[in-house]
Order: sequence, then structure tokens, then C-alpha cells
Amino acid sequence: MANPAKAKGTAWESAWTAYIREHHNPSAHRNVQIGAKDIGDVSGYYLHAAELKAEKTITLSSYIAQANREAVHAGQPFGCAVVKRRMKGTADGYVVRDVATDVRLMNRMRDMEDALQDAAFDRWYALDKQHREAA
Repeated sequence: MANPAKAKGTAWESAWTAYIREHHNPSAHRNVQIGAKDIGDVSGYYLHAAELKAEKTITLSSYIAQANREAVHAGQPFGCAVVKRRMKGTADGYVVRDVATDVRLMNRMRDMEDALQDAAFDRWYALDKQHREAA
């Protein structure tokens, strides 16, 4: 690849997609870029359009604006920027959302947890325990 910056971005997208496949969703995949109606760099990060960035200078405001636009195009409720941390591995990168998006996500999680507790408390309890132990 003639463009080193593009090669770095492609490598980050590939590494993050592999990480998400292993730890989150085996069917996650990189998206083909489609111009004005772009749907994010990677699909398969649950409920999110993920915009991946591996740049020397980090500009969160533009990343978040782009991720939020792409979430609308992808039909996803949440957008996030996944930013490579320099000199670190994939798991050390950053997933970034604006506060409004994060509050909407937390409200959804709260409401879904309440609903699961009401419908199947034993299942909720087992999942809660599993996730607390994994932390």
C-alpha cells in the first residue's frame, strides 16, 4: 500500500475486528466504504456504528460527529469512535462516545436490566455474577 497512513488505519481496523470477533461477535466485519452514506468502519459491535481511528493527532470532536452520522446511516442507535492508543495493543485502545450518546446507552442498559430482573430474575442474577467476575 503506497499510503502509510492508510496502511496504519487498515491495520488498526483489521486488528480491532479480530479482537471483536474473538471477544464479542464472531461475525463482526470491516465495511466497504460507500461515500456520503458511510455506515462506519466495522459492523458487528452490538448496537453501534464504529468509526476507527489510528492517527497521531487525536480530534475527538470530529470522530464523534462522524460516528454519530454513520450510526444514523447504519440504522444503529449509537455511534462510537474506536481510537488506537499509540504504542499499545488493541485491548488498550479507547472507545469514545459523547455524553448524550453515553447517557442514552446507560438508560437503555438500566431499562433492559430492570426488564430482565422482572421477567427472569435467576437469569439476570447469573449474568450479573458472570460479568462482575469477568471485570
